[in-house]
Parts: sequence; structure tokens; C-alpha cells
Amino acid sequence: MDALFVPLASAIGASVDQIKLISCLLIACPLGSIFIRIPASQPNLKHLFNLLVSVFFFIPVLNLSWGFVQLLGSVLGTYYIAANVKGSNMPWIVFAFVMGHLTVNHVIRAFYNLSYETFEVTGPQMVLTMKLTTFAWNVWDGRTAPENLDKWQLQKRVTKYPTLLEFLGYSFYFPGVLVGPYLDYASYISLIDESLFEGKRSPSSTRSIPDGRKRVAYRKMLTGLVLSPSFYYAIVITPWFMTQGFLYRMVYFQLSGFIERSKYYAIWTLTEGASILTGLGFTGYGPSGESTWEGAANVKVLEIELPSNFKVLLDSWNINTNIWLRECIYKRVTPKGKKPGFRSSMLTFATSAFWHGIATGYYLTFFFGGFITTAGRLCRAPTTITKRIYDLTGTFVSILILNYVAAPFMLLNFTDSIEAWRRLHWYGFWMIGSTLAFFWLGGSTFLKALQKKEGKVAEKDMAEELKELQHRMKE
Repeated sequence: MDALFVPLASAIGASVDQIKLISCLLIACPLGSIFIRIPASQPNLKHLFNLLVSVFFFIPVLNLSWGFVQLLGSVLGTYYIAANVKGSNMPWIVFAFVMGHLTVNHVIRAFYNLSYETFEVTGPQMVLTMKLTTFAWNVWDGRTAPENLDKWQLQKRVTKYPTLLEFLGYSFYFPGVLVGPYLDYASYISLIDESLFEGKRSPSSTRSIPDGRKRVAYRKMLTGLVLSPSFYYAIVITPWFMTQGFLYRMVYFQLSGFIERSKYYAIWTLTEGASILTGLGFTGYGPSGESTWEGAANVKVLEIELPSNFKVLLDSWNINTNIWLRECIYKRVTPKGKKPGFRSSMLTFATSAFWHGIATGYYLTFFFGGFITTAGRLCRAPTTITKRIYDLTGTFVSILILNYVAAPFMLLNFTDSIEAWRRLHWYGFWMIGSTLAFFWLGGSTFLKALQKKEGKVAEKDMAEELKELQHRMKE
């Protein structure tokens, strides 16, 4: 099928793999409208539909026959392990199995020095790794006493083991099989049997599926097509960049970060639109009675570009991966009865880096990310400044830090990453390092004392105002 894509790729100036990927995401939209018309009384037909569409994407379109076989191997291996290993180590065995397989393919990709424009099996395998490890934890939670589980674990636990066809349909849910969004098994089954919509039907509609799905889905698709400008972070390590003044370099660098992120926005909004067309993502009704479909979102652009603090930014980027890391790593490595701390954060960031690949840049990004998260947590402690000033400062600082820490993620190798940071005068390290030093050297105590003092002054002023008001009322 390459003959269909090569002329288009040449005309646009994009790689053939990129054109193929976008084509699959666009094809998924009308296929989503077909999928949702399969009645809930025919669940096996829905599972089979997912599987066949995914086979179509991988084999004739993307030419990834061996890649599909590898994904199928991970699926079947997980299905066997989760069913037959009854001990508490089962989820970690699944984790080691699928993450080990993913790492082997990351090594192969690095060995052949494939660019990020080359689409091969590791992208879909990263999505599948999240699905399979989440499934393993959901099965374990289903074998655990309910009183020992939190709200998310109770909602997502698997108490009835799926048939092989059900599990294949879940693993190869076609709108998210290539780039996400990943979903848990309970959400998939609620989509198949349409229990996702129970009790949420609009009073004005006689359909079991809420109206407004296509309106939202095609808006997401159009957004994805618009948000696709071409730019590159590597401009930072070109000779031209150093001929510019420092202020110009800083502004240009921030713009580079936004353009690079737009590529991810484009892909994720396209796949979100396809997911919504299958019925995934329904979250109820808005104030005006319109249906809302936010459950399939993997990115919130405004919250990323204009965040009040770094936590809001992180929570809005690659949302489903954040859920996976929180529920399957962050909480699970924390000893029972204790609150997650610096150790849990660093293990989670290390896992995220390992999941992304073996390039040094990933580890630089996520290792530094652990310190950024810690600094952000300290800054969210009570402060003496007004919320408005805090939010504006948080927005400005968060974007500066995001663009700085993301540079190695895009440049990948150690030498280029360090050179980029050097050309930016290490500003991210200065910002985070000074913040940590301030709080670890007694800054928290100072701020609390100052806040307490200001609180007493405010109470005194309020008492005086109340006394004056009472005096006037007597007059």
C-alpha cells in the first residue's frame, strides 16, 4: 500500500510513516461510527471488530507484521500469567515480562538509530505495556479484600476473568492501539455492554447512547489536523543559535517548546476524536444539557500552556500515562500505611524513563523531573503571597521549567542535551536548586512564622473593624 502514501508524503514534505499513522487515525473515525452501531447484545462481534481493524492497521497499512506478532505474544503471555500465578508478585511478574520485551525493542531501535519520525513497534508496545500491567493489577485487586483497596482500585478491579476473545478485543481496541489513549479493562467492558451510559440518558433523547458524540469527536479531529506545525528543539545546538543574544535565545527556545508540543497535541486529539466516536469518554452533561466527552482526553492544552503550577501542568500532559504511573507504580511501591515521598517519586520517574526508552535524554529529563516535583510540592505549602500573584508566577515559572527539562527528551543523547542546557546558562538548575535550598535550609519555617504573624495582624484588624461597626450601630 506504500504507493498510496509516497506521493502524498513527497508533496507535504513529511515521512511516509507519519502519513501512514495520520491516515490510520483518520480512518479510525468513520470506523468508530460503525463500531458503536454494533448492538450491545453482540459483544463478541465488537471484540472481533477491534481485533480485525488493528490487524488491518498493522499489516497491510503499516507493514508491521512481525511487530503485530510480538504484541500478540505479550498479550497471550500476560493472559496466561495473570490467570495462573496466584501470589502477590503476579503484577510485578507481568510488569517484568512486558517491560523487558519493550526494552529489547527499545535497544533494537537505538541500535539502528531510528529517528522519531520512523513508526515501528515500540510506540504501540508502550501503549500495550500500560494496558497489560494495569490489567494485572486490576486482577490482583479483584482477588484482594475490598476493605484493603482505595476508590480507584475498587472501581477498576476485575473479579470475573475475561475470555480470550474479550481480552484480545481489550488489548487491540483500535482507536488507541497505535498511540493511545490506553484504557483499563473495566472501562472497556462498560463501553462494550454500554453500561457506561446507564442512568445518564438525556431526557430529550430516546437513544441509549447520548447525543452530541459526533459534534465533539469531529471538532477534536479538526483540532488535531490544525495543530501540526513543523519545528525542532535541535535548533538550540546549531551554531546559529549561539550568534543570538541571550534574551532572544530564551524567547526563541520557549517558542520551540510550544511548537514541539503541538505535534503531540495533534496526534492525541486525533485519536481522542476516534475514541469518542466509539462511545468512549462520556462524562455526563453540561449546564446547558449538552453531552460532555472528556474521559478520552490525553492532553489539556490550555492547562499545559497556562498552568497555575507545575503539578497542574504535569497532570494535564499525557493524562492516561500519568494515571498508569500513579496507580501502577507510585502507589504500589509505597509501603502500606505510609504516604508516598521522594523515594516513590524517583522510582516513578525512573519507570517513566525506562518505559520511554534507553536514550540518555529520557533519564536526564525524568531524573530532573523528580526534583522539580519535590520543589513544586514545597511551593504549594501555605505562602504569604496572594493567590493571583502565586498563579501568575506559577504559570511563568512552569513554562520556563517545562521547556528546559523537556530539551533532553527531544534531543535524546547526553552530549547534545548537556550542550543545550549549557547554552541556556543552566537556568532550570538555578531555579529549582535555589528553591530546594531555600526550603531545606529553613524556608518553610520562616514562611509559616511570617504567615502566623500576618494572620494575627489580620485578626486584630478584623476585631477593630467589628468593634467600630458595633459602635456605629449604637449611635
